[in-house]
Amino acid sequence: MKREAYLRLAIEQAKQALVHGDVPVGAVLVRDGEVIGSGFNQKEYRGDPTAHAEILALRDAAARLGRWRLDDTELYVTLEPCAMCAGAIIQARISRVVFGAWDSKGGALGSVLNLASIPALNHSVDVIGGILEDECGRLLTEFFRERRRESGGMPEMAERARLENG
Repeated sequence: MKREAYLRLAIEQAKQALVHGDVPVGAVLVRDGEVIGSGFNQKEYRGDPTAHAEILALRDAAARLGRWRLDDTELYVTLEPCAMCAGAIIQARISRVVFGAWDSKGGALGSVLNLASIPALNHSVDVIGGILEDECGRLLTEFFRERRRESGGMPEMAERARLENG
């Protein structure tokens, strides 16, 4: 399968986050052409600040494989990982990260900072960004546009409305 096909699987994961009002970010972890882990943002749904798509995909793969070392794998994610996720990627020994949209506010694999480029860390990760960038970015843009519309431009009101409307 090509990179774009795996990233489209991550996009399908991202769309599942919308059901719970979570930011639509999805991830799939691949080894030898097989998806071994997947996840989508569930911070709101679980009330868990660590329930990012990437973390859930890594946990899924580790549970399936029965080990924490996820070497020789590629992570496909719709948005550039944050610092927490980039750290987990390095700790899990992921070989490559391929992502869609760049995150100019919190990206930690090239935008705001680049944890993958620090030679003192115990593992290096190949990073490829901007694959299907428009499609991944559009999903996020539409989500936040709808949030602003619902709240009259005020995020805290959108959250209140979401909670009241279930």
